[in-house]
Amino acid sequence: MTHDDAPRPPLPDEPDEGTGEAAAMTPGVILLAATPIGDAADAPPRLRRALAEADVVAAEDTRRLRALAGRLGVHVTGRLLSFHEHNEHDRAPELVRAAQDGARVLVVSDAGMPAVSDPGYRLVRAATDAGVRVSVAPGPSAVLTALALSGLATDRFCFEGFVARRAGDRARALAGLAQEPRTMIFFESPHRLAGTLADMAQAFGADRAAAVCRELTKTYEEVRRGPLAELVAWAQDGVRGEITVVVAGAPPVAARAEDHVEEVLALADGGARLKDAAAAVAAQTGLGKRELYQAALARKS
Repeated sequence: MTHDDAPRPPLPDEPDEGTGEAAAMTPGVILLAATPIGDAADAPPRLRRALAEADVVAAEDTRRLRALAGRLGVHVTGRLLSFHEHNEHDRAPELVRAAQDGARVLVVSDAGMPAVSDPGYRLVRAATDAGVRVSVAPGPSAVLTALALSGLATDRFCFEGFVARRAGDRARALAGLAQEPRTMIFFESPHRLAGTLADMAQAFGADRAAAVCRELTKTYEEVRRGPLAELVAWAQDGVRGEITVVVAGAPPVAARAEDHVEEVLALADGGARLKDAAAAVAAQTGLGKRELYQAALARKS
């Protein structure tokens, strides 16, 4: 066995291979832990143990956290602090200092992974700047769950969070994404869903494929798939629950010889024969060299 092949020992907060037991929290580490997005049964074992062992628990909503702990049968003994978008800037240094003093700090949001459209980003930056280790207990994610259920391409995607509330800002933001080739994932509130879908149809085209995922992992989970125009009509009657919208990326735009004539002519002006210039641009763009040559000739005439 070479040195590279030798098994490494587990990290302090990492389970030994084959034990099947959740790892203990490590003093002096800030742990970001994902919480269920609906069904409490999706809570991973590491979350249960972290809730029981943490010296400090920073929760987006302390009441919801206590309710979740109750459903999981966990007694939270650590100091419970509120940690939300309005106090993250002030609370982050306090949590970093606690970790520096050796506390086991757990950070959770109301649902899903902290720092993903939830508080946590500023804390991670502050911790890394201070040399405090940050780890993660992975788990449920509305973003990935909706993507998997959407039936749309999953090889490339981007998360856009909540769209702007003001109609003008929302329209401009969506217009800027009109040519985005990746599958796009958005969060939206139910009372704004119909308006947002209408703006998406305007910006992306009424025929653009999309999916509205509602109440994921909950009793009334529902996924509506179809062109945006169809989803706009469906949403007009009102929709309830937690909403994630998944929209197909823009289809590739076919290259046209006319769009690359200037490149051919620039090479020709630099001394290349026109046919050679057309062949070089054809190799870069995938267009036919004869098509490029003829377009360049027409432009010169």
